[in-house]
Amino acid sequence: MQRFSLLLIAIVSYKQVKTTTIQSCDSLVYCQGELLDTVQKARLFNDSKTFVDLIQKKSENETLSVFKNFMKVHHDEPTVEEVRQFVEENFDTAGELDKWIPTDYKSNPKFLKKIKDITVRDFARTLVSIWPQLARKVNDFVSKYPDRHSLIPLPNGFIIPGGRFKEIYYWDSYWIVKGLIISEMAETVRGIIENLLSLVEKYGFVPNGSRVYYLNRSQPPLLTLMAGLYMDATNDLEWLKKHIGLLERELNWWLVNRAINIEAKGQKHQLCQYASHSGTPRPESYSEDLKTCSIFENEKKEICYKNLKSGAESGWDFSSRWLFTEKGDIGSNLTTIDTKRVIPVDLNAFLCGSFKRLADFYERLENKEKFSKYLALHESWKESIESVFYDGDDGIWYDYDIKLSKHRKGFFPSNLAPLWAKAFDTSRKDQYGERAAKYLKSQKIDEYLGGIPMSLTQTGEQWDLPNAWPPLQEIVILGLKESGNSNAVHLSKVLARNCVNSYIRGYAKSNEMFEKYDALSSGEYGGGGEYIVQTGFGWTNGVALSFINEYYTDNPKKD
Repeated sequence: MQRFSLLLIAIVSYKQVKTTTIQSCDSLVYCQGELLDTVQKARLFNDSKTFVDLIQKKSENETLSVFKNFMKVHHDEPTVEEVRQFVEENFDTAGELDKWIPTDYKSNPKFLKKIKDITVRDFARTLVSIWPQLARKVNDFVSKYPDRHSLIPLPNGFIIPGGRFKEIYYWDSYWIVKGLIISEMAETVRGIIENLLSLVEKYGFVPNGSRVYYLNRSQPPLLTLMAGLYMDATNDLEWLKKHIGLLERELNWWLVNRAINIEAKGQKHQLCQYASHSGTPRPESYSEDLKTCSIFENEKKEICYKNLKSGAESGWDFSSRWLFTEKGDIGSNLTTIDTKRVIPVDLNAFLCGSFKRLADFYERLENKEKFSKYLALHESWKESIESVFYDGDDGIWYDYDIKLSKHRKGFFPSNLAPLWAKAFDTSRKDQYGERAAKYLKSQKIDEYLGGIPMSLTQTGEQWDLPNAWPPLQEIVILGLKESGNSNAVHLSKVLARNCVNSYIRGYAKSNEMFEKYDALSSGEYGGGGEYIVQTGFGWTNGVALSFINEYYTDNPKKD
C-alpha cells in the first residue's frame, strides 16, 4: 500500500510539472515523459545524446505502449539490464543518414594555386578533401516515418560537424559555408542555407540543430550573414528574392522572443539575450543536467534547467561567461549558471550586422520601405551597442550584467564581436581597431601559441581556458584585420599564423581536425566539458581555409 501511495504521488507530481513547465518538444520518447526519464537515469551510455539519437523500430505510439507494458511487468522498477534490453529490442542505431558526394566538389579549387608555402598548400588541399567525408543526406525513411526519429528531415545534402554531431547545426554552418565558398562549392552552400530556411518555414526559427530535442532553443543568429556570403559569391538575385521573407522572419523571431528592454546611462535600449523558456533537462544531456540541478528544488530547479538551455543557445556551453556569484564574480561551478543575467555583446553584434545585411538585400531588390526599416534597426542597435557594451577606458566591448547594471569585465574573445560584425561607427574603425589591438596585447593574448583562449579562467568548462575554439579565432582575427588599423592588421597576422600552425601540427600528429584546440600548446586538442573532444571537423576546416585564403594566398589586393 505504501508503494502504491508513493507511486500515486509521483504520478500527480509529474502531471503537475507537465502542465506548468515548457518541455523540450512534444515527443514523449525524445523530449519528455517516463520513457526518456527511465532510460536516461539508467545511464546506459557514456553520452546522453546516444539514446535520443536512436531510431524507434515501431511508431511512437507502439513504442510507448510496449514501454507501458514493460513498466507494468517490472512493477515500475526495472533494473539497468532490463532497461538495456528494452532499448535494444525497440530501438536501432543506423539508417537516418546516407553518405553523399556533393556534385560541385572540386579536389583542386583555384585558390590552392595562389598559396606559395608548399606545406600550407598541401594542408589546404587536405582540408578540401575532407568535405566529402562529412557530407550527408537525410534518408527517405526519416521523411516517411518522422515520429520514429529525433532527426528532422531536410531537403538537401549538408556538411556535418563530425563525431557525435551527426546533424546540421545552426552556427557551425556559417564557418562551414565560408569554407565551402572558398572551395568553390556554392551549390552545396545554397542547399545548406535552404535547409536552414526550411526549418524557419516549419518552426519560425532555426533550432540549435536538426533534432526535435533542440526545438527549445536556437543558436547565434548567423543565417542572414550566411546568405550574405552566398550572395557575395554568386549574385543570385532570383534566389534572394525567393527567400528574403524567411530571412526576415528568422531575425524577427529574435526580436519577438529574445528581446529585453534595459536602461543604461540614462537611456532606454532594446537588445536581445539568450533565453530558453524550457525548464526541463536537455534530453541530449539529461543525466548531466539532472546532476547539475539536483541541489535545487521546485522553481529554482526549473530556473537552473532554463539557464543551462540558454547557455547552450549561446553556443558557449559552457563558460564562465554564464557563472555568477551574488556579487557578480565568476561562480565556482556549473550550479552557479545564470545565463539570463547577461546581455551578450556577441549576440547583439550578430543581430546588428544582420540587420545591415538585410537592409542591403532589400535595397538591391528595390524595396525602399523594408530597406529603411532594417537600416534604422541597424543604426539603433549600433547606438545601443556603443552605449551599453563599450568601455571607453579599456577600449573594448563587454557583456552587460543586468542584475548589477554594469559591464562584466573580463577577457572573452566575444568582446571583439562588434568589430567583426561592423556593429560600430565605421567612420571610427581605425580608432576601434587600434584600441582593440592594445587591449589584446594588454591581456597577452598573442603569447598563446595554440590560439586565442576562450577566457583567462580555468573552470573545467570547455568554453574557458585553455580551449581555443575556431569560430572565435576568426571573429577576433578578421575583426582586427577589417578595422584597417596597421597595428590591428599586424596582430591579426600573428594570431592567424598561430592558429594555422597549430592546426597543421595537430593534423600531422593525428590525421584529425578537432573541434577545439589547446591555447597553451600548439597542435594539441582541447578538453573539458560534458563529452570527449570531437573530430571532423566542419567549422575548424572552414576557419582554417578562411585564414589560409586571407593570409597565405598570393593576392595583390591583400594587405
